[in-house]
Amino acid sequence: MSSDKKRILILGGGFAGVYTAMYLEKGMFWGERDQYEISLVSLENYMVFQPLLPEVISGTIETLHVISPIRRLAKRTRLHTREILEIDLERKVVTLGPEFLPKTKELPFDHLVVALGSRLNSGLVPGMREHAIPFKYLGDALRLRTAIVQVLEEADNETDPEERRRLLTFVVGGGGFSGVECIAEMNDFLQSAVSAYQSIKASDLRVILLQSADRILPELGEDLARYAHKILEQRGIEIRLNTRLKAVTAEGAVLQGKSSPETEFIPARVVVATVPAAPHRLVEKLPFEKDKGGRILVAPEMHVVGSAYVWALGDCAAVPQPDGIMSPPTAQHALRQAQTCAANILATLRGTPLRRFSFTGLGKLASLGHRSAVAEVMGIKLRGFIAWIFWRAVYLSKFPGLDRKWRIFTDWCLDIFLPRDITEVRIFFPDSVSRQHLHTGEMVFDQGDFGDKVFVVISGEADVLRDGQSVATLREGDVFGEMALISQIPRSASIQAKTPLDLISISRDAFEKLVTHLPGVKTSMNEVLQKHTATRDAILKQMEDAARKS
Repeated sequence: MSSDKKRILILGGGFAGVYTAMYLEKGMFWGERDQYEISLVSLENYMVFQPLLPEVISGTIETLHVISPIRRLAKRTRLHTREILEIDLERKVVTLGPEFLPKTKELPFDHLVVALGSRLNSGLVPGMREHAIPFKYLGDALRLRTAIVQVLEEADNETDPEERRRLLTFVVGGGGFSGVECIAEMNDFLQSAVSAYQSIKASDLRVILLQSADRILPELGEDLARYAHKILEQRGIEIRLNTRLKAVTAEGAVLQGKSSPETEFIPARVVVATVPAAPHRLVEKLPFEKDKGGRILVAPEMHVVGSAYVWALGDCAAVPQPDGIMSPPTAQHALRQAQTCAANILATLRGTPLRRFSFTGLGKLASLGHRSAVAEVMGIKLRGFIAWIFWRAVYLSKFPGLDRKWRIFTDWCLDIFLPRDITEVRIFFPDSVSRQHLHTGEMVFDQGDFGDKVFVVISGEADVLRDGQSVATLREGDVFGEMALISQIPRSASIQAKTPLDLISISRDAFEKLVTHLPGVKTSMNEVLQKHTATRDAILKQMEDAARKS
C-alpha cells in the first residue's frame, strides 16, 4: 500500500465504529478511494446488534442471526482482529497484540477514531467478577442461556429443598433497558422451558430484578415505567426498588436497601449483572478531558476537545446534542454520530467546512417479553402488543444486511408455532494453564516475540539462544518467559527444545492473577526475575567482551 495515503484508523467493532467505516466508504468520491486507507480494529470479526441480544437468551433468535460480519458491512475497510495494547498519540501509532504468532503489530494513522464502547465495572461489587454473569456481549448471552439450562437440569433431579430453591432462583442487577429486557426474556424462556421438566413447576421459579432507583426504566416517562413494572410483576417477576447488589458469592446475592445499612442474602445459582458501566481501559489512559463518567469530551463536530485528528463517539464519548444534553449510549445515537464523524473526517481531509452533530433522538423502545413492549416515539406513547409490533418493525428495518433481516424474520415466525429449544450447549474455552510437548529442535518462542505466556519445564532440556548462540540450558523445574510479561518487553532470547520437552504454559491473564492475589507467588517470581536479569546481564557482558577481543 502506498505510504502517502491518508490513513484513517477506527478502534472498535460496535455500532459506532462499524458505521463510521461504512459512512466513510459511502462518502468517498470515486477518485478518493486511492487517496485514503480505512482500517478498523476489533477483537471480533462481527458486529453484534445489541438491541436483539436478549432474544438470544430465550432462543427466539438463532445466535448467529444477531451478528453481522464486519467484512461484508465495510467491504473496503481493512479489518484487524487483534487486541489493542497501546495508543501512542505522539507517534500516531496504535500497537496491536499477537494473533497466532507471538508478534505485535503497529498501525500508523493520520486520523484516529475512538469507538471502544464501555465495559461492565465489576470491580465495584465484591464477587461480581468471579460469580456474576455479565450481560453485554454475544458470549455473555450464550453463557447465560447455558447457565439457565444447566440449573434447570440440575433442579429437576435435586431432592434437597434448600438447594432446589437456590437453583431455581435468578437475580438480575439493573433496572434500565438492558436489565429489564434481559429479565423479561429470561422469564419467558423459563416459563416455556419448565413444561419439559417433570419435577419443576412454574410456581417453583423465583425471578428477581434489582433496581437502585425508585422506579425501573428511568429513561422512559413515569407512566410507561409504571406500566412496565405492572406487566413484569403480573408475569411473576419480583421487583426490588431502591435496592442494589452489594456483593455476589458462589451461593447467591447480597442485597442492600438504599436507606438501610442492613443486608439480605438471596440464595441463587444464577446472578446477572447489567450495571455499573465503566469506560474501556484504553479510554481511561488517554490524556483527554473527560466527564464524571469517564467519557471523552468531544466537540459538536465529533473531534476530541483539544485535538484536530482524534475523533470519539459511541458509549466512550460525551457527545453534546443541540439541546445541551449529552447523547445517551443508544444504538440510534451511535449511528447518527458515526454519520457526522465520517462526514467531518472527509471534510477535514478535503479542507471543507465541518458540520455539527444535531440529532436528539427519535424515541425510546423497550421489550417486556411475551409479545409486549413500551415505546415513546416523537411524543407518542405506545404500550402492549402494538408497541411490541412497532419495536420489532423498527429493529428489523435497522438491522444491517438483507440476508440477516430474512433470517430474523423467519426466526420470529417460527417462534410463534414452535416450542423454545432447551438444548444445553456447553462452550469450552482454551485452558489458561495447559501442558505442551515439543520434539527435539522445536522452538518454544523466538527472540523478539511478544511475551504472552510463562513456562515451567516438567521434563527434558531446552537451549536458551541469544542471537543464535546457546548461552544456557533449562532443565526440570526451571521457570522461563516471565521477564517479557513482567517488564512488558519483547523476548530477550529464543528457547529451543534440546531433547523431547514437556512444559506447563501459563497465560498472561492467569499469571497476572497468580502474582496479584498470591503474595508467595509474587515473591518467588521477583526472585526468579532478579536471577534471570543478572544471568542475562552477565551473558551480554561476556558476549560484548568476546566481540571486543575478536
